[in-house]
Amino acid sequence: MKIEHIAVWADDIELLRTFYTKYFGLTSSEMYTNEKKGFHSYFLSFGEGRTRIELMNMPDRVEPSTRGQMKGLAHFAISVGSKNKVLQLTEQLRADGHTILSEPRTTGDGYFESAIADPEGNYVELTV
Repeated sequence: MKIEHIAVWADDIELLRTFYTKYFGLTSSEMYTNEKKGFHSYFLSFGEGRTRIELMNMPDRVEPSTRGQMKGLAHFAISVGSKNKVLQLTEQLRADGHTILSEPRTTGDGYFESAIADPEGNYVELTV
C-alpha cells in the first residue's frame, strides 16, 4: 500500500501549481473542470507511480476562519534528497520572498528538515 495522492483546497490553483512545479520539479496534468459543480483541479506528480498532490478549487467553497486551527492534515513533507538540497532550497525560497516557518535543523526524531509556507499558507516540510 501507499498514499496515492493528497488533496489541497486552494483559492488560487494556478499560483500553487506554479509554486510546486517551479521549486519541486513536479509535472502537472491538464486542468480538470466540472462545470456543473464549478470544480477545477490539477494533479501534480513526482513521477510515474509515485504520490501526487491534487490542487482543487471551487469558488463558492466556505472555509473555517483559520486554517491552522482545523483538525485534520497538519502538514506534508517533501523529501528533496539531501541535507545540501534542504539548505539550498530553503535559501532559494527565502530569497524569493517565501515564508520560512522553521529553519533547517535536525529534529528530535532524527530528521534533517526545514519548513516553509506555500503561497496559501500550507505548512510544508523539506526533508532529506
